Amino acid sequence: MKAGTAFSQNLPLEGGASSTTAVQTQAVPVELTRKYDVLVVGGGNAALCAAISARRSGSSVLVLEAAPKFYRGGNTRHTRNMRCAHDAATEILSGPYTEEEFWEDLLRVTGGQTDEELARFMIRESKEILNWIVEQGVRWQPSLGGTLSLGRTNSFFLGGGRAMLNALYLTAERLGVDVLYDAEVVDMDIRHGTFFSATVAYGGQRHEVRASSLVAAAGGFEANIEWLKQYWGDVAENFLIRGTPYNRGSMLKMLLDKGVQQIGDPTQCHAVAIDARAPKFDGGIITRLDCVVFGIVVNKNAERFYDEGEDIWPKRYAIWGRLVAAQPDQIAYIIFDGPSLELFMPSLYPPVKADTIQELAGKLGLDPQALEKTVETFNQAVRPGTFDHTILDDCRTEGLTPPKTHWARKIQTAPFYAYPVRPGITFTYLGTRVNKEARMIMANGQPSANMFAAGEIMAGNVLGKGYAAGIGMTIGSVFGRIAGREAAKNARN
Repeated sequence: MKAGTAFSQNLPLEGGASSTTAVQTQAVPVELTRKYDVLVVGGGNAALCAAISARRSGSSVLVLEAAPKFYRGGNTRHTRNMRCAHDAATEILSGPYTEEEFWEDLLRVTGGQTDEELARFMIRESKEILNWIVEQGVRWQPSLGGTLSLGRTNSFFLGGGRAMLNALYLTAERLGVDVLYDAEVVDMDIRHGTFFSATVAYGGQRHEVRASSLVAAAGGFEANIEWLKQYWGDVAENFLIRGTPYNRGSMLKMLLDKGVQQIGDPTQCHAVAIDARAPKFDGGIITRLDCVVFGIVVNKNAERFYDEGEDIWPKRYAIWGRLVAAQPDQIAYIIFDGPSLELFMPSLYPPVKADTIQELAGKLGLDPQALEKTVETFNQAVRPGTFDHTILDDCRTEGLTPPKTHWARKIQTAPFYAYPVRPGITFTYLGTRVNKEARMIMANGQPSANMFAAGEIMAGNVLGKGYAAGIGMTIGSVFGRIAGREAAKNARN
């Protein structure tokens, strides 16, 4: 299939029926029957970086994306930025972010649960990604200001994740990478650590696709509620999925079932507190709430349960999904007052507003007296300081459990506001073990002969727990580039 090939619609399906869905259907490319050098399964950042890297190395490449074209790209569509090490300020970054500082940040958020050798390798490789990704057509913009404080550490995509994704697809197609949408891998022929072919469900039929090398970049299993319930129990029913509904983990499960070594805790994930009114799937970044540090967070019993001012927000925002998941009915409420309203990026939905704390409690379905007592107790514990949300300031509480160690200000100026929040799962950390070549490691400890992985499907090698803003895209880009290059090298040999 050449770049720019037109695809027909409403094609005959198995048994002579015609497709009447709104999803466009592609004609099966003639090349689907050939043997490709590199088969990439997935359609997001990691997959495209792998495909481009392999194609630039001289390999024939086929990308299989299970989603329709409009929804291509997995969670990349919802991203904004990437965290890369760099030695000096640039046009888009306000200062240096050394490899050692990056490592220290990663060590802090993971609590040491990371493969240090692989993580340090990724950090070192990330320094080249800032320029490499631009060479693939992606454009940067100056970092955003506001609560995230990322101007020095993170590069922001001009136009956001979808623009970044579109640029990568355009480059891949111009290079001659073949892409097939609505194409789900349902089985794989893997023997003794070697990939031979994939069975692909496409257009109502099943097709065998052969390739010399495989790159798995199909994401985690966060959209598979039944799988989440195996580890979380029924509470997973109350989880909202921030990203694509197509990340159901079928590729991951197949690989693990066929002898690839597992890594990561299945209950660990990138989970943030998002607006409880968000849709079940695909709400994206506009449902995330960054106002925790400006107020207090209470559960359905109107009780605080964690330090809202523990650390700078980009290093702590990803713990709040798990914290809320541990609360009764997996629901919590961020409470703040008028002076804080303009200090953060709002949700897609307006905050609940009231003239008194008791009125606010009534609108939230909380016990008015209990919430009023919680707010009064908090206010009495606040000690004066100089408020500055960009640093670990000296505004704190005293004699309060749990404390608020920074950015503590009395909640006393009407109107009062609240956001209801639930756990928003971005991606899971259970994955395939890899080495520095992005080559999958089999259960017997031996590297696979020709299977590689990149992105969320192997993120657990670096992220044992916790998260720092932008690191998911770093993992995808770095290991995607490596996986494509090594898969192409393997195909040549």
